[in-house]
Amino acid sequence: MSRISPLFEQLRAQNRTALIPYLTAGDPTPGATVGLMHALVGGGADAIELGVPFSDPMADGPVIAAAHERALRHQVGLRHILDMVQEFRQMDKKTPVILMGYQNPIEAMGIANFAQRAQAAGVDGVLTVDLPPEEAHGTAKMYAKANIDPIFLIAPTTPINRIKIIAELASGFVYYVSLKGVTGAQNLDTQALAARLHDIRHECALPVGVGFGIRDARTAQAVGHEADAVIIGSALVQIIAEFGAGDAAPLQQKVQAFMAEIRHALDTQ
Repeated sequence: MSRISPLFEQLRAQNRTALIPYLTAGDPTPGATVGLMHALVGGGADAIELGVPFSDPMADGPVIAAAHERALRHQVGLRHILDMVQEFRQMDKKTPVILMGYQNPIEAMGIANFAQRAQAAGVDGVLTVDLPPEEAHGTAKMYAKANIDPIFLIAPTTPINRIKIIAELASGFVYYVSLKGVTGAQNLDTQALAARLHDIRHECALPVGVGFGIRDARTAQAVGHEADAVIIGSALVQIIAEFGAGDAAPLQQKVQAFMAEIRHALDTQ
């Protein structure tokens, strides 16, 4: 079992919503990533989504796509990211880490080899944006053997029969994309969100994390009323972009303060 299910069980018992920030590995520099991960946890993050840079991040808006470009300029690849997770685990053996990315780097490493190395590094879940659930049975079995949760996206347009397929394959949690379009999109409709989550939970017993369109404490709090987890990416990545690759300490402090603001909003909803 990964760290993800026990986390959600603990938070459910405490009547709390999970806070899961997204960070692109290697942005703004490879050396900054582990320190930023610890800063996120220090600010109240319950788990971390670590983005694997890719040259064609089709699901990501301009903010995160630019982060991928910055990381790729430093030649950050999947092997480097597993090393980052392993380094993070030297001080933090509790916080779940989910890798989010695309299938090509995993296939280049070999799925079985990747699963083995990810388990050894301390990875808890993998979300592969371009891996359809209909084609994921073999991959999901390999991850299960490595105690890694396969996590899948559910979109506003995902039909019920596909949600059922996802529910059979997924573990840990499912990620609901609250808006049509790419990361960083706007205009979140919380009433529509509540109705959609009701439909998803009818088919899937796993916790539901919600991402895309969560920009600040106010929107996080609104989503937290409905979701089991709030996932925040573009707003955080934008802060990292604005601070750039300067001194690490001020960036870590800014990131930690931003997380603390979101955490406070979720805990006072």
